This record gives sequence, C-alpha cells and structure tokens, in this order.
Amino acid sequence: MNGLTTSMDAKSSQKNRRSFKKPFIFAKNCVYRPMRQISNMERNQKLPVDRPTYFTLNAPPSLVPAKKYSDISGLPAPYMDPHTKLRFVNAEEYASMQHMPSDIINRYLSVRGYTSAV
Repeated sequence: MNGLTTSMDAKSSQKNRRSFKKPFIFAKNCVYRPMRQISNMERNQKLPVDRPTYFTLNAPPSLVPAKKYSDISGLPAPYMDPHTKLRFVNAEEYASMQHMPSDIINRYLSVRGYTSAV
C-alpha cells in the first residue's frame, strides 16, 4: 500500500509543479503593430508640430559612464597610457604600444575621435 501511495503522490506533484516561466499571452484589447505600420500611420496623419510622435521622442542623456575599449584589440580596456593616450587591456598590448611609431598612434587616436590639445 505504501508503494502505491508514493507513486500517486509523485504523479500528482509532477502535475501541480509550476514552471518559473510564464507563457507569453497577448492582451485581448491590445493591438500590436509592426514598426513599418506605425511609421506609415504617423506619416499619413496631419499632426501638430509640437505633438510628440514615436520618431520625435528624444531620450534623456545616459547617467551611466561610457564604456572604454582598447584601441588595439577592441576589448573593454581598464587602462590608458598617459603619454600616448591609447587605451589597452593588458601588459602585452602595452608592450606592443611602446614600439609603435607616432604616426600609427595618431591614426589610432583619430579613429577613436580623440583630438589632442598639443
């Protein structure tokens, strides 16, 4: 009798166990439109200039600091050379930067958009 009740309890617990994921269900009263349809609707309507639309809304500036990437490898770079102003990831990149000519360093800086005051 004990074996029968434990197998029934195991089956019922499997049925009652709920997943942590909830299935995605569209709301009944909500209409979902693709981006192309939204842009066509806004273009065809004669809206006042001061009324915001989906494409005229501007986001506020981010409060999160910008990520800094290595000029050589493109990986997130925690270090910067004070003399050349190039960013680097590890000691190997730093050693390779020490042997670079100044024109290549200036090209790396121009690609990043860095303008020196010198």
